[in-house]
Amino acid sequence: MRFILAAALALLPVQAFTEDAPEKKTTYELELDPYYSAYGMYNSLTGKPIPHLKVESEAEIYKELIKNFYLPRTLIIEASLNPLPYAGTLIKKHQPDFYKEMQLSSNLNLVQTITAGFEEPWAMSLFLGNVVSFDTINKPFQGKRNGYSGLLLSFGNYHIKDNTLVRDNWLEAEGKLKGEQILADRSLRWSFRGGAKFHENRFIADSFYVGFRRSRTDFKESGGSNFWLHNSGFEYVADFSQRKFKPISSSLVVDKKFPMKNSRMAFTLGLGFVWTANDKYSGPLSDSAAGTRTTNSFQFVLRPNLEF
Repeated sequence: MRFILAAALALLPVQAFTEDAPEKKTTYELELDPYYSAYGMYNSLTGKPIPHLKVESEAEIYKELIKNFYLPRTLIIEASLNPLPYAGTLIKKHQPDFYKEMQLSSNLNLVQTITAGFEEPWAMSLFLGNVVSFDTINKPFQGKRNGYSGLLLSFGNYHIKDNTLVRDNWLEAEGKLKGEQILADRSLRWSFRGGAKFHENRFIADSFYVGFRRSRTDFKESGGSNFWLHNSGFEYVADFSQRKFKPISSSLVVDKKFPMKNSRMAFTLGLGFVWTANDKYSGPLSDSAAGTRTTNSFQFVLRPNLEF
């Protein structure tokens, strides 16, 4: 049953909803996405609504958020689920024959390729910082028009390794600059972050990291010289060991977007890789202990999605 629910959620397109009017001091937002879904409570610490920002360019958004990075005006409490990555663990555990059939080669499993790049099935998060809103096209998209800058604290009780759930109480602290702006002709999403992650499971290395993500979709751009520039995105994350200050993992995903004619929808296809060093896992979690790889691992990533 859990797999069916996770699979059903994974089929839902990217969208966000808000339950309260934007002028209220506390709002609730639901975001559904095959790879990251969340439900959050937004509470104004100043007693005022989230301020609305009038901007003309992407650079102005970054400038305003960085300028107010340490201004704690909003508290956000959020519960999140990574549907497809979690579904991958359920398939491997409850449908082992199907999972084996998806093993295309000794180091390529189709289920793992689609679900790779996420190390947790779910999380709870606490954000304290500055939130601003931007112009949007209509009320159903209000949850996708905010910019965030501040400190984020996340925690959970499980880790995902090779589509297997591993018991691990983990804590993550990061500084973040994030935002989403949806207009009639385009969508813009970005995330720049850096922080540290701590694991109670001693066989998973503690790390610090940096991450960059930017994505732009132009629904009125169907060709020409700007086709590859505007309808594209990328995400890069690099992790380093806290103990040895050595790289222990990195991931890169580049996606291409294909807007549909006469519709504000776009099919996206992400391609990339996840590289993991031997130093990331030890003991019973190491590849050598499992009798598999004894060198640094390299996993291809394939992420199909639907955006509107």
